[in-house]
Amino acid sequence: MSKNISRRRLLKSAAAAGVGLPMILPSGILAGPSSNERLKFACIGMGGQMRGYLVPELGKIDQQIVAICDVDKRQRDSALKAPGLTEARTYHDYRELLDKETEVDAVLIGTPDHWHVPICQAALEAGKHVYCEKPLAHSVAECRALEKLATSHPKLATQTGNQGCSTEGFRRSFEVIQSGLLGDITEVHVWHPGHSWPNGVDRPAKSDPVPEGLDWRFWLGSAPERPYNNDIYHPGKWRGWYDFGGGSIADFCCHGFQLAYRALELDAPTRIEATGEDMGHESFPTRCTVTYEFAAKGKRGPVKLIFYSGDKHVPPDDITRGPVGSTGCLVVGSEGTLSAGLWNTDCNVRLKGANDFQGANQPEVARIAKTQPRIDTEILKWDPKLAAKGERPRWSRVNNSHMFEWVLACAGDAKSYSPFEIGARITEVGMLGVLALRTQKPILWDAENRKAVGLPEADAIIDPKPSTDHFLPS
Repeated sequence: MSKNISRRRLLKSAAAAGVGLPMILPSGILAGPSSNERLKFACIGMGGQMRGYLVPELGKIDQQIVAICDVDKRQRDSALKAPGLTEARTYHDYRELLDKETEVDAVLIGTPDHWHVPICQAALEAGKHVYCEKPLAHSVAECRALEKLATSHPKLATQTGNQGCSTEGFRRSFEVIQSGLLGDITEVHVWHPGHSWPNGVDRPAKSDPVPEGLDWRFWLGSAPERPYNNDIYHPGKWRGWYDFGGGSIADFCCHGFQLAYRALELDAPTRIEATGEDMGHESFPTRCTVTYEFAAKGKRGPVKLIFYSGDKHVPPDDITRGPVGSTGCLVVGSEGTLSAGLWNTDCNVRLKGANDFQGANQPEVARIAKTQPRIDTEILKWDPKLAAKGERPRWSRVNNSHMFEWVLACAGDAKSYSPFEIGARITEVGMLGVLALRTQKPILWDAENRKAVGLPEADAIIDPKPSTDHFLPS
């Protein structure tokens, strides 16, 4: 691995690359590190999220990507045309990449969900720092395994792809909740609209020829074998299918659930129940409501977290007290309600007796002590006056702050804010929602023994066994 790179080197490099950082370092320091002083990255899974977000964000802080990997040659070839990737070495098999690219410092993973944990495991065991897109895992058992794996490699920096937690809005909202300003918090409501993925259906009977360049058997990985179909699974629509993803609750649990989970110290839920339309299929329902119950802890009473998915599936009017957007998160207390947005990047508070939400610059909020580190305002220098109003940086800067924080951790200068040890536990909450949707029965959850009480048919979903007959690449 490359030698550690100092914080000031990365800050200077980011400033030179146009991130918007102030020139706060001594003038004698070079404008940026030389090519052999930068960290070396490899990217695995070259779909839209990798090319549209992860790769550009690394480019903004002047890091070098030396290798890419994908089981679809079309995606590899397309990626090589992108800025920052034209000289990257290409691989079909992530294991070959990890074997040959011994100087790589860190790996970014943007594959379908069912491949996340196997690749995370291989990368961590190879001594690489890892950034993995959400959800981190594809089952409860994988969440537990990944958490254990991450804690057993304490010198490697991991980061979950839930960008909102790196913003000023998230960290201020965290402090508001923990301050007690909202009173006794009893409910959290998170909602999201429907998607264009397959929903409420089973797989089609027909099959299509596998496109040239796509290793379909390798793409399937541990999932049960099935014929290839055009525009149903790959690219981009796999998330609706339970064999590869977990629909909107798996996709957004690490965004919408994380503020409440962390600030309220929720631990595992004790009961989960799901209702909806078009349930009981191989794909996520068209509409659903999933209700989690969390036990009291310390001075906090019990909490319900309710997730709504599908068109017009939003909290009832007596909770919202007015029109709300197509996505959101409300943390409801006896003395006030906090509106955090689905990515938990906002901090807007409506105190008891008030009609409207106000930003974090209102006096009651402004006097709350800051306890969390700031990447946006302290490192990336987002205007603190705008942050105090609950305004957040433009989306690219929100993303960049999350990536930048992880790169600092990779350089040995800081700890990431959303490591796998935390991300895996939030992901487990999402996976328990998937479990309730798939079984269509209330789940009484025994977290210690990883069991759905009195529901043995849930075991195969909690800890699915891989279909090994086609797991190896062709």
